[in-house]
Amino acid sequence: MADSTSRPPDAVPPSLARVAFHAVAAGLTPLIPVPFLDDYALRQVREQSVRDQLKERGLKAPDKAVAVLAGSYDARSLGGRLVSYLKAVALFPVRKVFRKVFFVLWVKDCVDLTSVCLHHGYLLHHALQRGDLDAASLQGDAPQKVQAAIVASCAEMDSRPINQALRRIFRSSRVLMAEATRAFLDPKHGGARVPDPKGENAEVKSLTDRLIQELFEERGYFTALEAHYDKHLKHGPAAPAPQAATGT
Repeated sequence: MADSTSRPPDAVPPSLARVAFHAVAAGLTPLIPVPFLDDYALRQVREQSVRDQLKERGLKAPDKAVAVLAGSYDARSLGGRLVSYLKAVALFPVRKVFRKVFFVLWVKDCVDLTSVCLHHGYLLHHALQRGDLDAASLQGDAPQKVQAAIVASCAEMDSRPINQALRRIFRSSRVLMAEATRAFLDPKHGGARVPDPKGENAEVKSLTDRLIQELFEERGYFTALEAHYDKHLKHGPAAPAPQAATGT
């Protein structure tokens, strides 16, 4: 793991600890029992993760650049989005009942999203450390190039070791539904909120701490991930890659 090969697990750089926190927060979003709020919350968490990393380096990006780096930029037509919304409404009752019966499906969704956001957040941290993004390049096409290199490098990695660790973490927490609701719903205003690493409850912090421990133990994996990113950013991806790091 970058800058932490000689650090104990509790001395992970704060910037990478926040990457882990946002990955856990993103992984909890499938558990939100409100139609569309899960997708909205996921987008907000991923974009907040990007903004936090940029802010740490004194950078502020246009909204489009943030969305690109968060993997949430969507150029679909309004009609296409409307069809997706209608399908989600129609399937929501079945999905809710089905998942109440099969907890393992919730775990899989949590693992997949956490893995994606962890890989992408880690590589964005690496890209910023390398200086691949600055105030000027964020205004141009650099975010697209960095994101393409991130996706391509993740697609080349066998993420099963990471996903297996994540599966152990999430399966051990049977109170995830309640914790996800607390993390994302604002009881005072009845709306949605983005989880804050400084003020979250013990369960979310525990999941994050255990993920940080796993990251430290798999630092060789992340060193290899960095090498793939460096290669792809230099040469560019040879072809469009499938969505990264979702394999189980």
